[in-house]
Amino acid sequence: MSTPHVVVVMGVAGTGKTTIGPLLATRLGVPYAEGDDFHPPANIAKMSAGTPLTDEDRWPWLDAIGAWAHGRAAAGLGGVVSSSALKRGYRDRLRAAAPGSLVFVHLTGDRKLIEDRMAHRQGHFMPTALLDSQFATLQPLGPDEAGVDVDVSGSPEEIADRAFEALARLG
Repeated sequence: MSTPHVVVVMGVAGTGKTTIGPLLATRLGVPYAEGDDFHPPANIAKMSAGTPLTDEDRWPWLDAIGAWAHGRAAAGLGGVVSSSALKRGYRDRLRAAAPGSLVFVHLTGDRKLIEDRMAHRQGHFMPTALLDSQFATLQPLGPDEAGVDVDVSGSPEEIADRAFEALARLG
């Protein structure tokens, strides 16, 4: 895959977006932006309290990510950003901000593995209790969406390699 595409590393909480995103960015030779950093403080407080976000909560967050992606693509620079992007409508909103520039890497895996990873990670605001709402909200990539599914079993390096290879096959 060549720049100026922006890769959105997506998936439910605990799939490793924050771990895989920087590894993939290094392999692609582009910068990485942590999607959680685009959340307004009210969203983080809500999730920390175990309350799922509403669509209205997510729009400003998605718009901020979309603006970053648009800036990177418009400058011909490319990049990698993490975002759960669980619903088709969320991905549509991101695509509208950076038309023709986004490719999605959907990190997928066994629910038990993801739950176990969430339970053992340090310092993240998203509690394991919200995993059910994440899976209930998830709408996998459609056949008309530019992107790839990548299984999250194995080491972070193996997952990033699989993502890189899958993106290379997209062209």
